[in-house]
Amino acid sequence: MRKTDQPIIIFDGVCSLCEFSVRFIVKHDRQARFKFVSAQSEKGKNLQRMCGVDTLRDGTVILLKNDQVYVNSDAALQIAKNLDGTWRLLYVFRFIPKQARDYFYSIISKNRYRWFGKRNECLLPDDDLKQRFL
Repeated sequence: MRKTDQPIIIFDGVCSLCEFSVRFIVKHDRQARFKFVSAQSEKGKNLQRMCGVDTLRDGTVILLKNDQVYVNSDAALQIAKNLDGTWRLLYVFRFIPKQARDYFYSIISKNRYRWFGKRNECLLPDDDLKQRFL
């Protein structure tokens, strides 16, 4: 995996929870640290192949940061660590054993469409978000 200039978040573009999460991250990332790419896009597919993770099959968000690939709760905590305000305090949950964190993450991930809904098409960024998408 080659080093990226900015952290990249690969997300499920048809998942309503994932869309909400992207908008939440943008709102709380005023310094625009993160770039985003839908898992269903060609760039998203290529990045997933490069890092050997499939966000749709594995039910996870993927964070590419420097030369690291973060998935599941590790990705969520790394993202929170870089948000503005008190959201970065969520990073304290890294002290909970990874197996326990990922167990709860997987429950949400497996039920995300049923609980939050699924869109018929990938998230289309508005003008404010376009520069943040690959």
